[in-house]
Amino acid sequence: MRKIIFLFLLVISLFSCSLHPNNWKKLSENPDFIHRSINEVTEVMLYDIYSPPVASRIYAYISVAGYEAAVNGNHQFISLAGQLHGLDSLPKPDPHKQYSFNLAASQAILNVGKTLVTSEGRIEEFHTKTMAQFKDTGMPNDVYENSVDFGNRVAKRILLWAAKDRYKQTRSLSKYDVLSDEGSWKPTPPAYMKAVEPNWNKIRPFVIDSAQQFKPLPAVAFSAKPGSKFYQQALAVHDAGKHLSAEQEQIANFWECNPFKMNTNGHTMFAIKKLSPGGHWINIGALACKKIHADYVRTTETYACLSVVIADAFISCWDEKYRSKVIRPETYINQYIDQNWMPLLQTPPFPEYTSGHSVISLASAVMLTKLIGDNFNYADSTEAQFGIPVRHFKSFNQAAKEAAISRFYGGIHYMPSIINGLDEGSKIAAFAASKLKTRR
Repeated sequence: MRKIIFLFLLVISLFSCSLHPNNWKKLSENPDFIHRSINEVTEVMLYDIYSPPVASRIYAYISVAGYEAAVNGNHQFISLAGQLHGLDSLPKPDPHKQYSFNLAASQAILNVGKTLVTSEGRIEEFHTKTMAQFKDTGMPNDVYENSVDFGNRVAKRILLWAAKDRYKQTRSLSKYDVLSDEGSWKPTPPAYMKAVEPNWNKIRPFVIDSAQQFKPLPAVAFSAKPGSKFYQQALAVHDAGKHLSAEQEQIANFWECNPFKMNTNGHTMFAIKKLSPGGHWINIGALACKKIHADYVRTTETYACLSVVIADAFISCWDEKYRSKVIRPETYINQYIDQNWMPLLQTPPFPEYTSGHSVISLASAVMLTKLIGDNFNYADSTEAQFGIPVRHFKSFNQAAKEAAISRFYGGIHYMPSIINGLDEGSKIAAFAASKLKTRR
């Protein structure tokens, strides 16, 4: 529906401006081209079912590609070259040629996206239509060709950068071996999936110095003894899950963001595809940009800064998950407290500590607050496509804290994982915000 409305408005604008040959400049600078390009890659990732860490990597590279093409459209903004690990010089536009840097940014986003996803044909179809819409603005052929060429050159440079982040090497590394001791993570029902991305801490970070730079406090030591600290934190999850209010259930379901959710129907098992936690926050960034009527350069700035801090948050969080290997509440509670207890949400297939939602959400909130401001009221309609009602927030931090506690309500995290995860995310984002400079 959003695509149909955009096309209708574009046609009307073209018709009303047809007598003014230079109006292609204004029409071609519509930031919705950027939003739709990012959203198309999101839709393909949703279709292909990428793990949250892998999705965060894709978001980072497509978003930086878009920003590095768009930044040339406003001299008040500066490149991220030299600020992100491994990213040095980038192509420069020819000062003697005319460009549409919004077109170049869309071209770069979609070219990088096509390379990093499996279903590239779906993006290619969208890409063709988008380029036709840029032409339909009345843009001169030479400007169109210059812009496409520049977008291609930026995309090529970003892909060369991405190829050196050790992602391909991690594909051949050993998988997680389930340990026999009582306290380590074990696969959970209904699918009993293997542990996701146990080697993610080997991916090159974007801004932080290393995966271990913001290592959280150690997890609570395992104990099956009633009355122990570990037992008590598990009992708290158990008791909360049995007495959830309607509001708490709504909060848990709103922030579920589980791309691995499996449902069973008799002997048949099928997946329900949902956005990753990073994808949810990328969409919050989009909603915020639209509310403040950000132009295409500021829009790409938001996507780029937000996506790299999310990517680094996943690297840090996953480093701790596979260091501590903490058992999930569902496994512990069924074995030591109540064999019939079930969490409200389906347990994700990786160790418990720290809470990924807590780390990623607070990191996102800190970065969005820096870029857009505090006390920012917005309506989050991200999950509406999955039949989940809109929720309203007075700030990004309020949303992040709700996302974090949702994991306790959902029965998939202990409280220390949430508290320490929020602290971890805050430190990562504060460091990134202090390092990244996008304005002169």
